[in-house]
Order: sequence, then C-alpha cells, then structure tokens
Amino acid sequence: MTFAEIERVLGFSLPEKASGIRAWWSNNPSNNVMTKAWLAAGYVTERVDMGSRRLVFRRSEGTPAVADRSTRAGEAGRSVGFLDRIRSRLAGTVTIPEGVDITAPTGEVWDAER
Repeated sequence: MTFAEIERVLGFSLPEKASGIRAWWSNNPSNNVMTKAWLAAGYVTERVDMGSRRLVFRRSEGTPAVADRSTRAGEAGRSVGFLDRIRSRLAGTVTIPEGVDITAPTGEVWDAER
C-alpha cells in the first residue's frame, strides 16, 4: 500500500514521523499506537520503501479468523471499534490474481534492521 492509500483507509493523515523515520513502521508493539493497531488486526509490515512511500502489510502467521481477532483484541484491552473500522475499510482493497500463490517464498531477503 502507498502511504496515501493508508491515509484514505484510515480517514486521517499519518503523522509526520511515518514519512521520515523508517523505524516508525517497525513491528515492535511498544513503537506507537498505530503499530499496536496493525499487529492487533493480525498484520505485520514488510518492505517499507520510504522513497516511494509504500510498504506491504502481510497477515501474521497463526492469525485467527476476523471474529476471533476482535475477541482477542478486546481481551487485550485494545479498542475493538477502531480495529473493526480498519478491517471494514481494508475489505476489498486487495485482489490476488488467479494462479498466484501468496504463500510461495519471494526469494527476497528483507531485513528491517538495515
């Protein structure tokens, strides 16, 4: 997704740090409130490209079904309403072409610490 697409889904602008500091997109749950939201929704960030202002959200391995995530998020004290809004706005934004195996390795090595 591009940063602009993310802002359109959220309905508000990303903070300035999201455009200038790559670490803002890390998957460390103590990083910021937005990180907690995408992790609680069952996603992790990958391939953050600050120059082109885009990144990949990938579903976390072992992520329960949507209904289960809502329950789990509520039990963890997170805002279920916020997570539901994110999920509903993301619905239908991704299409996978016929014949593409999304579980197949890409062959790329991506290291978030570089």
